[in-house]
Amino acid sequence: MPLDELRDLLERHARLDLTTGIDGVRVCRIDHTAAPVSSMSGKVLAVIARGGKRLALGDQIYEYGPGQYLVASIDLPVTGHVINAAPGDPTLGFGMTLDPTTIAELLLQAGPGDLPRSPGAARPAIAVSDAPDELLDAIVRLLRLLDQPQDRRTLAPLFKREILWRLMTGEQGDIVRQIGLADSSLSHIARAVQWIRENYPRPFRVNEMAHLSGMSVSAFHRNFQAVTAMSPIQFQKHIRLQTARLLLANSPNEITRVAHRVGYDNPSQFSREYRRLFGAPPSVDALRIRAGPEDGGAALP
Repeated sequence: MPLDELRDLLERHARLDLTTGIDGVRVCRIDHTAAPVSSMSGKVLAVIARGGKRLALGDQIYEYGPGQYLVASIDLPVTGHVINAAPGDPTLGFGMTLDPTTIAELLLQAGPGDLPRSPGAARPAIAVSDAPDELLDAIVRLLRLLDQPQDRRTLAPLFKREILWRLMTGEQGDIVRQIGLADSSLSHIARAVQWIRENYPRPFRVNEMAHLSGMSVSAFHRNFQAVTAMSPIQFQKHIRLQTARLLLANSPNEITRVAHRVGYDNPSQFSREYRRLFGAPPSVDALRIRAGPEDGGAALP
C-alpha cells in the first residue's frame, strides 16, 4: 500500500527543520499536540500519512488525516495545529510547493479532453480530499529519491510534474488548474491579495482593489470572499496582526511602536483585536512565544 510506504519514508527522513534534499519538498514528524499557530499557507500540497491537522481560514475549518491531502492555491493567513499526535505515535506529513509555471506548462501540453472543463467561477483557495493511490504512489516515488541522490536531479522534476498532473485531474483539480491560468478568477484575486500583503499598513478602498483586479466592486467582494473566506478588510487585519506577532517576539515591550508600524493608530484597538485572534494580549503572547518553541507542524498547512 502506498500509504504504508509513505509513513516509513516520512519516519526515516523527517528532520526538525522540515527540509529535504529535494527543492520545494518538506516532511514533518510531530509527536505532540500543541496550541494553534498562525502562519502563511503558501501555494502548497500537504498530505498526512499519520495523525492529523486542523486548519482555520477566516470562519472556515479544515481537518485532514491519514490518506488525505490539502491544497492551498494562494498564500493566505491561516491558523493550524497538529492533532492526534503523541510520543511513539507521531503525526507524519508531506508538503510540496505548487509551482504556477509548471502547472501552466502542463495545461498547454494537455490534449483535448485530457482535463475536466473548469466552471470559471472563483473557488475557495483551500480544499481537502482523500488522496487516490495514484497520487500517493507518485509521492512515494519522489521521496524514494531521498535514498537515491544520484537520481534526484533527473527524476525529481518528473515525479513532481506527475504529482501536479494527478492533482490537476483529481477532485480538486479546478483549484490547482487555476494557479496556472493567467486570466482566471483566482489570478485576479491573487493580485489584490499580493497588494494587501505588500502594503498591509496602508489603508485602502475596496473600489481600488476591485479596479486592480479588473472586477466590479460587487464581483470583487463576492470572489474575494469565495477565495479567502474573508472580506478584504478582514484579510488585511490578519496580515497586520500576524506581522505584529513576529515583531513582538523580538520586541515584547514595544507594543505601541509595533501597533503603529503595522497600521494601527489606536493601541487599544490593536490589543483587543490581537487578543481576539491569538487568545492572549500582546504582552503575554510575546513572552509565551519567547519562552519556548511552538508546534513545528505549522510549517506544513
